[in-house]
Amino acid sequence: MGVAAHGMNVALIVATLLMVIGIVIIRFKQRDVHQRPPAPKIWTWLQLELMVKEALQQLTSDPLLDHYGNEESFRREYSRRAQLRNALRSCASGDTAQKKYIISIIKELLQSQVQWSNEQWNALIAFDQPNLLTARDQFDILLYQNAKQHGYDAMHRLMQNYHWDELRQRGGDNGDEYHYYEIDEQDIKHAYRTEQLHCTPEDRIAIVAQRIYQSYKGLSVIDALRDMKIDGISGGVSGTGAYGSISTILSTRLDWNQGLEYREDTQACNSVWLFYQGKSIRLSFLGFGSESELKRVCHNIYKHGAPGPLTEADGYRVNDMKDGSRVVVLRPPFAESWSFFVRKFNRDKPSLELLLMDQHADLAITLLRFLMKGARITAITGAQGSGKTTLLMAMIQSIYGFYPIRVQEQAFELHLRDMYPERNILTLRETDMIAGQDGLDVQKKTDGAVHILGEVASDPVAAWMIQMSQVASLFTVFTHHAKTFPDLILSLRNSLLKTGMFQNEKVAEQQVAAVIHYNIHLTRDAQGKRYIERITECIPRYGKKQDQVERRDADERSADESGAWAPYIQAASAYYIEQQQSHAFEYRNIIEYKDGRYMWVNELSDHQVNRMKEEMTAQDAFQFDQWLTARRGEHVHANAISAACD
Repeated sequence: MGVAAHGMNVALIVATLLMVIGIVIIRFKQRDVHQRPPAPKIWTWLQLELMVKEALQQLTSDPLLDHYGNEESFRREYSRRAQLRNALRSCASGDTAQKKYIISIIKELLQSQVQWSNEQWNALIAFDQPNLLTARDQFDILLYQNAKQHGYDAMHRLMQNYHWDELRQRGGDNGDEYHYYEIDEQDIKHAYRTEQLHCTPEDRIAIVAQRIYQSYKGLSVIDALRDMKIDGISGGVSGTGAYGSISTILSTRLDWNQGLEYREDTQACNSVWLFYQGKSIRLSFLGFGSESELKRVCHNIYKHGAPGPLTEADGYRVNDMKDGSRVVVLRPPFAESWSFFVRKFNRDKPSLELLLMDQHADLAITLLRFLMKGARITAITGAQGSGKTTLLMAMIQSIYGFYPIRVQEQAFELHLRDMYPERNILTLRETDMIAGQDGLDVQKKTDGAVHILGEVASDPVAAWMIQMSQVASLFTVFTHHAKTFPDLILSLRNSLLKTGMFQNEKVAEQQVAAVIHYNIHLTRDAQGKRYIERITECIPRYGKKQDQVERRDADERSADESGAWAPYIQAASAYYIEQQQSHAFEYRNIIEYKDGRYMWVNELSDHQVNRMKEEMTAQDAFQFDQWLTARRGEHVHANAISAACD
């Protein structure tokens, strides 16, 4: 009995202790429930970014099966988290849908985790106190509010309304004037005062969410600008303190001489340039703030399609983004600073009527269409940013739809299948393992009739283009950076010589002159206006009757003067004349741009006219003949008027 009683006492004591502990826990919980909430916390930008990172990390971690009632709910949650992980990987690569998805999640986190008050707003962006807003704050508000009404045309509207693309000038130290394009803080402040914008609480949270996103997963200060309908944007291309620059070396020596810690100059990182309607405009009010931020953007901006890491051994990467933009990234020591170049192309189907709008532009438009229908091998030349790619995309529309088109590019830029989904088009590009030459070789086996080369930039591609134009396709259209027509021919000739296809300059030049039919040269003036400077026809010189007459006359004169030595002198004379002939080609401009209008200056050669008619349908050949007859009549009439005035 004693043992049993002792056991019961122990059990009672344990039960009593457990009951007391339970009561204490309940009391503490009740006290916590009725306790007043703590004072609102004032979040900083860094704290908000850390909160968002931690929350997204939890939302993307693998879920535990024990936390879900059945397998179906577990699968839905697992799929949702996988979708979020995919969005985080691709949101900075030009995928605007994934970007909006991530920003929407950040907005939900901000609304649920932060108690918004005037003090909290002022700690981030003082929306109610314009005098405390920085130029970057004002620009973010301007761009967001305009994007609500005009979408991706927001930046275009701001540029046009406030004339931010007008040429500026200031005097130099030696009296010379310096001309430039720039958008500075004063321009932003003036536009902000003029707009008189009001931001609702939803607008404010959206702007803060965008700011957090671009510093966490986005492209820093250029993130929203990159999505706008502009020609391109670049960073890290101006300022001092670049890798290996004199200013960096001097500052390093000064710091070490004074026994101070080395301080990295960040001015080279605060460099943002906008490419708009052919104008390179500096955004002096924007900057990345540090080299580490610029490096982060450079490492993330080219990652679409997993092209591989950017290392010191590589030095650069050329890739395309999800929306078709071309991106080039460079890094030290190959480049003097970390830099990137995003080039955007109009994804809408371009039209020649919209590209060429000057007086008598119908002359150039009609000729371009007949060149494509007549299957002429055409080179589109011009400087960078002159509009070669855009014109090429517009000219594709004039190629007969029954011709299969094959495209070779370094990076996907044309995206012709997006614009012409009903046509037979296949595009190949270079990779780390497949060179452009290999891609061109494969194209010969893909039943292509028309070959498009995005850019003839290397000697092997230029040499193969000449060979392909001769035997492998009906005709070829390509772009090149030559400044003049002779430069185009000589550059292609030199490529043939460098690759070893020819050993004689004259023979190589003759081959190139026989291949190239027409050259369309684009240019851009100081105001950024783009136009076709000239349309030129190539006329090979070898085999012409004029050359034969010149040789026969020279031979006859030599025979009269030399007697028995006539055969030797004739051979030497013929060789001398051939070698002294400056070029194996002639050229003449058919259409020129003068004084703001297009002018018909010369006739097409009969040889090219006949060859073009052979490639056209009967109806197009008839219309082409009528159009040429009308042009000849106008040309004769204009010459008669000019002679009468003289």
